[in-house]
Amino acid sequence: MITEHEISRCEAAVLNMRRNILRLACQAGNSGAHISPALSIVEIMAVLYLKILKLNKSEPAWPLRDRFLLSKGHGSLGLYVALHEAGVISEEALNTFEVNGGFFPGQPSKNLSLGIEYSGGSLGLGLSYGVGIALAAKLNKENFMVYVLMGDGEVNEGTVMEGAMFAKHNKLSNLTAIIDRNNMQSDGLCDDILDIDMKALWEGFGWEVITCNGHDIRSVMEAFLQKSTTAPKVIIANTTKGKGVKFMENSKDWHHGRLTDELYRKAICALGDQ
Repeated sequence: MITEHEISRCEAAVLNMRRNILRLACQAGNSGAHISPALSIVEIMAVLYLKILKLNKSEPAWPLRDRFLLSKGHGSLGLYVALHEAGVISEEALNTFEVNGGFFPGQPSKNLSLGIEYSGGSLGLGLSYGVGIALAAKLNKENFMVYVLMGDGEVNEGTVMEGAMFAKHNKLSNLTAIIDRNNMQSDGLCDDILDIDMKALWEGFGWEVITCNGHDIRSVMEAFLQKSTTAPKVIIANTTKGKGVKFMENSKDWHHGRLTDELYRKAICALGDQ
């Protein structure tokens, strides 16, 4: 069931999350940050952490929690701001993003006490890791879900194909993959680099395939809440890279970049126009 209150809550969180992503990216200074890959997943992360995931914010390593793995580790800012919105990490902790020796680097590092399930960065590995967790849960008759968020460029990796086949063979209905389908990767347009039919690909692997508007809260919620069969489920979320900041949208220049004070002010003003 989806309520208007839940939608309004997520919509309010989305704006706050985008503001925090920009603020932290600016704070990172010359180190720069992966900004647009985080902006494209904000609605997905808000729905996951405020509606879908079974969590205990006072005990992030609770054994029966749902597991979320950010396989596209360069979207780490999207994860960190979601953990903050969910009350898992404090604002003080959030503000240590990219601080040397801190717990919130540019690519996430596994730390269960902070709600971080997986060390991202090497693309193509998160699904196989999630498959292992889901299989162990099934064998041990443990009742939790596993969610893995991947970039669409990441799906080019062969390990993703192997994990997809293995998950279908073992009927891992406790596994949901989410694809951030923003049609871009670090080197340009996905279709120019490797043109694939994303929906047909996953249907060919025998997965239950759902598509949604990745920037519409209700559409994302409905995709997650759709009941699975005995097969694993994949949600193809159609998104825009750099969503919310016009001069970043659909531009590979902001896959990773330095946000100066002037550009930060411009980006915040752009959010206000949304």
